[in-house]
Amino acid sequence: MVRRGGVRCAFVLALLGLALAVVNFAFAQERGGRAAAPTAASGAAPQQPRVYANMLQLMRGTLYPQSNVIFTAQVEDPASFKPAAHQSTSSDPFTSAYGGWEAVENSGMAMAETANLLLVPRQCGNGKPAPVQNADWQMWVQELREASLGVYKAGQAKSDEVVLDAADKLATACLHCHAKYRNVPGGVPNRC
Repeated sequence: MVRRGGVRCAFVLALLGLALAVVNFAFAQERGGRAAAPTAASGAAPQQPRVYANMLQLMRGTLYPQSNVIFTAQVEDPASFKPAAHQSTSSDPFTSAYGGWEAVENSGMAMAETANLLLVPRQCGNGKPAPVQNADWQMWVQELREASLGVYKAGQAKSDEVVLDAADKLATACLHCHAKYRNVPGGVPNRC
């Protein structure tokens, strides 16, 4: 009888082991077949994040809409926007749950964080590698980061004068890089 109980115990343990293996396999499949990333506690180096967007998609999806917040704040007082009926789903940062001057602050911080993504190797919209290793690219990314932090401070200051200064620095930072890498002869095929 004891032996029979031991067989049952071994069978249950085997089933548990099989269940864990199936669950681990399912999680690995969900991650695209890769094993789980090592944790910092294991001492292994963290994996680099996967790049999904090319430079054009990154610009259009992040920096363009965020910079429009500060450019709008130049001509309209952020505090004058009426909250949307459904603030939590408003696509307009000024009328969302985090609207008004807070939208300016948030846009500044989002642009500063996005500046980090401009240094991650990726392709341009035309398939060529983005020149992230170039000294001028890195210098202009830093200029964008500093201008973005100025946008954040403008949101905190809630001042039209500070907004105008921040918008000017932001536009200048964008233009420096665009003059060399975006506004080039031959258009899209030759630009990043």
